[in-house]
Amino acid sequence: MSRESQLRPMDAEQLREQAHKMVDFIADYYKTIENFPVLSQVEPGYLVKLLPDSAPNHPESLQDILIDVQEKILPGVTHWQSPNYFAYFPSNSSIAGFLGEMLSAGLNIVGFSWITSPAATELEMIVLDWLAKAFQLPDHFCSTGQGGGVIQGTASEAVLVVLLAARHKILRKVGKSALPKLVMYASDQTHSSLLKACQIGGLNPELCRSLRTDPSTNYALSPDVLYEAISNDIASGLIPFFLCATVGTTSSTAVDPLPALGKIAKSHGIWFHVDAAYAGSACVCPEYRHHINGVEEADSFNMNAHKWFLTNFDCSLLWVQDRNALIESLSTNPEFLKNKASQAKLVIDYKDWQVPLGRRFRSLKLWMVLRLYGLEGLRSHIRSHIDLAAHFEKLVRQDPRFEVVTPRTFSLVCFRLLPRPDSGHDGNQLNRDLLDSVNSTGNIFMTHTVLSGKYILRFAVGAPLTEVRHVDAAWQILQDKASSLLGNS
Repeated sequence: MSRESQLRPMDAEQLREQAHKMVDFIADYYKTIENFPVLSQVEPGYLVKLLPDSAPNHPESLQDILIDVQEKILPGVTHWQSPNYFAYFPSNSSIAGFLGEMLSAGLNIVGFSWITSPAATELEMIVLDWLAKAFQLPDHFCSTGQGGGVIQGTASEAVLVVLLAARHKILRKVGKSALPKLVMYASDQTHSSLLKACQIGGLNPELCRSLRTDPSTNYALSPDVLYEAISNDIASGLIPFFLCATVGTTSSTAVDPLPALGKIAKSHGIWFHVDAAYAGSACVCPEYRHHINGVEEADSFNMNAHKWFLTNFDCSLLWVQDRNALIESLSTNPEFLKNKASQAKLVIDYKDWQVPLGRRFRSLKLWMVLRLYGLEGLRSHIRSHIDLAAHFEKLVRQDPRFEVVTPRTFSLVCFRLLPRPDSGHDGNQLNRDLLDSVNSTGNIFMTHTVLSGKYILRFAVGAPLTEVRHVDAAWQILQDKASSLLGNS
C-alpha cells in the first residue's frame, strides 16, 4: 500500500470506499454460504502454519487481507448462519442486526452512564419497555416501575448479576458471615453458566443444588422435589436464597412449571430467576406466551435476542423487578465518574446493572431489528422455524428405525437411532457414530445431549436461511448414514 493511499484512522471518504468493499465481501459470503462445509474441517493448529509469525511493519491492502480471509480464515470457520446448521441453538444474524451493529461500531460510544451518551441509555430503556409489553411481562419489569430492563452480553452475565444481587440482598438481612450457608436451587438440566456464577459468587459448591429430573416430567423441575429440598435445608439450618427456573432447557427445551415454582420461592423469600435464553423469543407469539405464565412471580427474567430474534450476537435481555437490588450490589461511584444528572438521581446509569464498566450501544441494533421487521415479522420468522422442526419430527416418526425421545415444544427435535433388537447394545455408541458420520460430511452440522443415560441427537432449526429443502436433505443424510451403520452392525 503506498503512502498516499495509506488508511488514516478515520477518514470519511476512505471509510466509504473500504466499507463498500467489505459489504460486498460479506454479501458474497452469504450468497455462497451453502458451498462451505458447515462444520470446519481443519485440524488444530492449522492457522499458525499459514500466517506469519510476527505482525507486519508496514500497511497492507484490504484486498490482500480479504484474499487471506477467503483462503485462510473461512476454512477455519464453522458457519453458524448456514442453512444447514442444526447444532446447539441458533445465533441469528440479519440484515437489520448487521446494519445496527455497523452503526453502533461507527458511532463507537462507551455508554456506561447516562451522560456518556444519553441516547444510548434512553434507547435501551425504551426498546426493553417495548419488548416487556410484547412479551406481556408484568408492569414492574418496565422502567416506569421499580424495575426495568438492561442488555447484557450473554445469559451467563445475566444470571451472574442477578445471583450477586440476590446474595447481596440476603446477606444484608442475615449478615455476611452466613455466606457459607446460602443454598441455590436449579434442575440438573439448567445451563452450566449458573454453576459458574455460583463459583464467581463464592458460594459453597456443596450447597448448589442440582435437582434431578426425569422423563415423567419431560425433564422439567418438579415442584415437589424442590419443596422437599428446601424443607430439608431449612431443617439443617441452611439458608435458601436463589432459584433458577428454565423455559427451554439446552438439552431438550424442557419448560419448568413457573407458577408452582414461583409460589414456593415467594413463600420462602427466595430470589426467583427465569432463564428463557432460547425459548423466550417464541413467547412473542401469542400461542407460545403461556410457557412463561408465572413470570409475574419472578424477580428477574432473561432471554437472548441474539439466539432466535434476528439480532446479531451479543444481545441478552434481562429484566428485574427491583432495579435497586442490582444497583446496591454492583454500583461504584468514583470521583471521576460523578456528574450532576447521576448525583441528582435523575437518570439510570447502566454501569451499575452489570459487571464491567464499559458497554456498547447494543440497543441500536435491537431497535433496528424491531423497526425493520416489526413484531409480526419476528413472529413469522419464529413460526417458520417451528413449522420446519415439526416437519423434521414427522419425518423421524415415519422411520421405525428412529425414535423421538422427548416431546418437541419449539424448534428442537431430540431423537436417536434405535439399535437392532438383537444387538445387545444400548445404542449410545451407535448414535455417537451416526453423529460423527453425519458431521464429517460437512453438509450439515448437529450436536448431541445425554438424557437419562441415553446419547441423543439434537436437531435445532433456527438459521435464518434454512428452508424445507435443507431439512429434507439433512434427513436424507441421516437416513443414508443410519442404513450404512445398521448394515455394518
